[in-house]
Amino acid sequence: MDRSLAGLTQRRARRSEPVQRENALIEITELYKFYGEQRAVGPLSAKIERGEIVGLLGLNGAGKTTTLRILSCDLLPSSGTVVVDGDDVVERPDAVRAKIGYLPDTPPLYPEMTVRAYLRFVAALRGVAPAQLAAAVVDAARQTGLEAKLDDTIETLSHGYRQRVGIAQAIVHRPALVVLDEPIAGLDPVQIMEMRELIRGLRGAHTVLLSSHILSEISETCDRLFVLKDGAIVAQGTEAELSAALLGGMRVEVQVRGDADLPRLLAELAEVTEVRAAGTPEPGVHAWTVHARQDVRERLCQELVRAGVPLVGLSRGERELEAIFERLVTAPAATAPTRPEPGVAALGEAS
Repeated sequence: MDRSLAGLTQRRARRSEPVQRENALIEITELYKFYGEQRAVGPLSAKIERGEIVGLLGLNGAGKTTTLRILSCDLLPSSGTVVVDGDDVVERPDAVRAKIGYLPDTPPLYPEMTVRAYLRFVAALRGVAPAQLAAAVVDAARQTGLEAKLDDTIETLSHGYRQRVGIAQAIVHRPALVVLDEPIAGLDPVQIMEMRELIRGLRGAHTVLLSSHILSEISETCDRLFVLKDGAIVAQGTEAELSAALLGGMRVEVQVRGDADLPRLLAELAEVTEVRAAGTPEPGVHAWTVHARQDVRERLCQELVRAGVPLVGLSRGERELEAIFERLVTAPAATAPTRPEPGVAALGEAS
């Protein structure tokens, strides 16, 4: 065993009972992962609440997959603590694994098996009681749209349906946490839309943590974002919060029918800082770009309806998340943190 890992496991005070936490399902404290002297992750600290969908956003090599593998007990951390539903990933890995469903970037499928046989096999491995296996398989198939494919062999399925089977195996034991590593990789546009709805449908019954470098999917799917760069979280929050903090507000694209004077109509909204004409996308329809200090979409809609202006469309600025992401990942790199020694504060335990 690596000396740092040995030090980590030796110096941590062992606990026989889970840690009692607040509403956070996941708590990560000063997490580091080194490969030799190469830092892959760290310092990384975060909390994820029950029932939300959180996205890890970052360039390739930012540390997304390494973080997910540690969280899934597939890798040991070099230092720091990761607690899932009260159980530490180092001290109680079997308890953590029982609470997690994991879809790696390559789904762990057996192509010669039928979907039903495979899901039954995975459910049994996950500890589902024999009397409940059939119901668990049917429920997972229903959530992932696989009812009609249960008796097909996996090798005959399209890539999109194989991804669905991958998610089905991750939820068949009804885990508290579902971890998805690049779940839309290789999907066509229709499959991406279907996968987006599938993942949204997991909200509430499961906490979902997914990684991606595809900005539009993170934006459309997730409640909150963690932006990773060089193994550390450089920003976190909702898209609106990140926009307000980094761009000084948000941009809303508005389309109305007729030649209404939007600058005059919106002049009384204190949140609005600027209104610009943005062209005529179709005959009789005028587009406007509204800059605001915060999310004002609901207020804009109310004001336009009150003024009798026919509203054709209202949406976030299309390139807003791209601007946020570009600013975060192109910022000058901070000095790389030194490797923490086992037993210091980064372990989250007294030595």
